[in-house]
Formats: sequence, C-alpha cells, structure tokens
Amino acid sequence: MEEKVLYATGKRKSAIARVRIVSGNGSFKINKKTLDDYFSRETSKMIIKQPLELTDTKGKYDITVNVKGGGTTSQAGAIKHGISKALLEANADFRGILKSAGFLTRDSRVKERKKYGQRKARAKFQFSKR
Repeated sequence: MEEKVLYATGKRKSAIARVRIVSGNGSFKINKKTLDDYFSRETSKMIIKQPLELTDTKGKYDITVNVKGGGTTSQAGAIKHGISKALLEANADFRGILKSAGFLTRDSRVKERKKYGQRKARAKFQFSKR
C-alpha cells in the first residue's frame, strides 16, 4: 500500500512555505531542522501547531516544510496556512472548522513601495520653514 503524500503552499506577507504532509507520528522538519531548532520562540511553535490541535490530528502526520522569505513570525504564519490547506486536502470535513478559525485566509499585507520626494512610503523628509 502506498502512503498518500499531501502538498500545499502557505503564504503570509512575503514568506512562502511549501508543506508536505505524510501520515506518521507527528514529527516536524522545517528547512531540514527540527521545530525546536528552527524556532526559538514558544509563540511561533504554538502558531504552527494550531491547525493540528483544532482538527484533533496532532501526532497523526509527519510534516516537512521548506520555508523562505519574511521574518520568523511571518514564516510561522505561512507554515500554519500551508498546514491548514494540506489538512483540508486530507479531509474536506475540516473546511468549516479551519475557515471559522481564519486559518485558510492568506495574510496579504506587504511592504508599501517608497515614493519619490519622500523618505519612505509614508514618511516625509523633515520640513523647515527657513
């Protein structure tokens, strides 16, 4: 019997996470490192595990992630989005639970571009009357 491998892409701001889920014992590999080695903050680890806890699938899947771009919090959000989409592919009944929790919505915020004649996107150069 062949194991079913599920793939999904999660995004948040400028972070992109490619998630691969296989049935297993609940191990995490993020960029070839363990979850504890890659993320030092407990909140990031908690964010990643939220979809699994919500759907009662914690410990049922081995998760391998390749993530790049953004900061650590943004990467954690991208991984959460990818795991949610992969779980939805595994079982369509999870859609209502994940959708109501807001895990299937992509966080599309990106940095606004710098405008000419200004210091940054919105910050202006200091004005002096004289």
